[in-house]
Amino acid sequence: MNFRTEVEAANALKSKYDALLSEIKKKIYGQDDIIKEVLISIFSNGHCLLVGVPGLAKTLLVNTISQALDLKYQRIQFTPDLMPSDIIGTEILNSDRQFKFIQGPLFANIILADEINRTPPKTQSALLEAMQEKEVTVNGKNYQLDKPFFVLATQNPIEQEGTYPLPEAQLDRFMFSIYLDYPSFEDEISIVENTTSGKIFEIETIMSAQEISYYQSLIQKVPINRNVLEYAVTLAAKTRPNTEHASSITNKYINWGAGPRASQYLVIGAKAHAIISGKYSPDIEDVKAVAVSILRHRIMKNYKAEAEGVSIENIIEELLK
Repeated sequence: MNFRTEVEAANALKSKYDALLSEIKKKIYGQDDIIKEVLISIFSNGHCLLVGVPGLAKTLLVNTISQALDLKYQRIQFTPDLMPSDIIGTEILNSDRQFKFIQGPLFANIILADEINRTPPKTQSALLEAMQEKEVTVNGKNYQLDKPFFVLATQNPIEQEGTYPLPEAQLDRFMFSIYLDYPSFEDEISIVENTTSGKIFEIETIMSAQEISYYQSLIQKVPINRNVLEYAVTLAAKTRPNTEHASSITNKYINWGAGPRASQYLVIGAKAHAIISGKYSPDIEDVKAVAVSILRHRIMKNYKAEAEGVSIENIIEELLK
């Protein structure tokens, strides 16, 4: 990447983001905010959990993004009988009587973990090392995954029979937990009109793996004012009950709050949000823009909140005031 200054590189990233958004919107209608958050997680080198009822184009969204990015893409359909070796790979005895490691679908750049909560914890845990360390261990040997590496997982929130809730340790590995809602009436008309008329939309490739890795490094270098940094860390600290920075609503409704990884993601997410918004340094509004999706899966509310109908989003919105 040949840019004379980092400001020039930031402008190029903004242009690439606009082009990506334009391509993805050829197939995904009325989900601009969702697309924005997924792309922020990619530029921030994070993972995404997409939560929504069937038919809201979660899988299509990930598939479309993979087409716009020149990356190796694998879809893993999680089922109750899926074993860790099915996703990581396994060693086999070849014709020379030597063990040879056969890579599983996890050895790709973009992993669609479809219905991730349908597989037992043993298989879910196989993703933990890959998501955090970007490597897997098989029979004591470490195998590095290709970079960049993203896990974009989907989850159905309404059907609980035959599912295995994700452990908190794994939820914490996801930068964003993004909730998809039903489309508006006008958007649904566009969806139905374009998907039932035989139209074919070709998605052009906008970015390569090298470009994504470069822009990820660029996001890390974005300067941030001390007051914005302190705001992000304080916001995460406010979610922790019975601590120095805990607010009254936290002590009232929360069992436990977000850890330091939330503070890190608030800062890096704010940096990415600022760059794609045409700014060169994040402000407090950029932190607020990414806060709900970063904090909602890291906060556990108590029985009092359940009884009074207080949602996690209500609590976060109160903390942001």
